[in-house]
Amino acid sequence: MFRWLGILIMLAAATPAFAAPPTYYPPANPQSPYSEAVRAGDFLVVSGQLGIAPAGQAQSFAQEARRAMDNVALVLGRHGAGMDQVVKCTVMLADMGQWGAFNEVYLGYFKPGRLPARSVFGASALAAGAHVEVECWAYLGPDRAR
Repeated sequence: MFRWLGILIMLAAATPAFAAPPTYYPPANPQSPYSEAVRAGDFLVVSGQLGIAPAGQAQSFAQEARRAMDNVALVLGRHGAGMDQVVKCTVMLADMGQWGAFNEVYLGYFKPGRLPARSVFGASALAAGAHVEVECWAYLGPDRAR
């Protein structure tokens, strides 16, 4: 019993007295029902980004994938982070047959040997008729300003 109490006291002493609460960053469109990013501890979580073109503008799948990745980079940049800090991505594809085409685009956003962990899955449909959506987590570290 006393041994466990000692362990709990040591853990409590090693843990900061309080952790900062999450910081929620609203999207550019204030009517959207989500945050574009959330800072939680040492991580910045970027909501899924689409790469759809403005109404009436045609684009290839590769252009849409680049636009989605560019949007991830823009959100990261607005909150003091960059693609080099991305440690995890989740990719949703409306057509898993586009996996190879997405990979060609995706690789251009990361340094060789520094690829984030990643999950890719097929979806029967994505918001706004998109063909790809990308969500990322970036590690900011404890010494980065909030």
